[in-house]
Amino acid sequence: MPAKNLNTAIDQRYDFVFLFDVKDGNPNGDPDAGNLPRLDPQTLQGFTTDGCIKRKIRNAVEVIKGIEAMAPDQDETLNGKLRYEIYFKQQGVLNEINRRAFKALDIEDVEGLAEQEGDEEDSEEAPARTKRKGKQVKDPKTARSRMDLARLWMCKNFYDVRTFGAVMSTGVNAGQVRGPVQITYARSIDPILPAEASITRKSVNKQEDADKQILKHGFVTGTMGRKNTVPYGLYRGNGFVNPHLAMGEMGTGFTYGDLKLFFDAMLRMFDFDASSSHGTMGLREIHVFEHNSALGNERAFRLLERIKAKPLTEDDDPERRSRPARSFDDYRDRVSVDDKGLPTGVAYYSLPRDWDNLFPDGDVK
Repeated sequence: MPAKNLNTAIDQRYDFVFLFDVKDGNPNGDPDAGNLPRLDPQTLQGFTTDGCIKRKIRNAVEVIKGIEAMAPDQDETLNGKLRYEIYFKQQGVLNEINRRAFKALDIEDVEGLAEQEGDEEDSEEAPARTKRKGKQVKDPKTARSRMDLARLWMCKNFYDVRTFGAVMSTGVNAGQVRGPVQITYARSIDPILPAEASITRKSVNKQEDADKQILKHGFVTGTMGRKNTVPYGLYRGNGFVNPHLAMGEMGTGFTYGDLKLFFDAMLRMFDFDASSSHGTMGLREIHVFEHNSALGNERAFRLLERIKAKPLTEDDDPERRSRPARSFDDYRDRVSVDDKGLPTGVAYYSLPRDWDNLFPDGDVK
């Protein structure tokens, strides 16, 4: 595959499958269920949300890009340059971040909607909603053009906005962006059985807690807690890259360089997100199907079906079928790829193995 211009917006479609595993960790706890690992109640398969995976990719991008992902001391108009700051980050105040775009462009910011603008329907099947009048703004005739300028600035400045999109119209209105990269929930290949362990801390937070424990037991007993983990699980998720949301005046400008960074961050995301609660997690494989056109040369689901991970529960050997998985070795010979007879115009790559083939000018990751 010839080298791509990393500075140009992508003009090819990509579909991909990613596999990651967890050992003695919690890949995505549910805060409404005592932080238990998320579980499908019907199949007992574990799952992680797309937001969880995107959060880890954002964190990895910040580490990989370093100073380029940090907020500058003074914003600039960028003039075609791309930066790698992260929009959705911990303790961020989104309206104030939106306001930066208007300040950098030296234009009046837009608060609320232009007077003639109302709600848009999500789809033809959505129930009718009453069209509401937006908040009065300064210079409503130019509000739309100012919002478009701010939206473009936000796409150029924030990597996750031009990658995943963002709703930036709450309060200070910098518009809404549909991102070219989308990820599905990831689901475990086999059912999981979460484990719960009691943990102790030989200290307390407040003096009154210590006094109560001394009065009752004669010494400070500490604090009790619980930790929920998955002994082992292999998870599969799907992803899609739509070039039509990257190209053109209304596109985010997501480039081949951004795509390279995305896959790099996905490969490394668990390396930069290691913690005791996550246990041992690893991105095992990314299976990428590259189309040589923007429209695509085959239906996505047909390509994704070529990647199979056979559950242990479907093994022909009763002994192996009844033995729970405890490492990736239990699945290594159960992951198969049908890359024969691919449709014309579709190429297959396995990352990290085929990194140099997908990005000929890049380093091996």
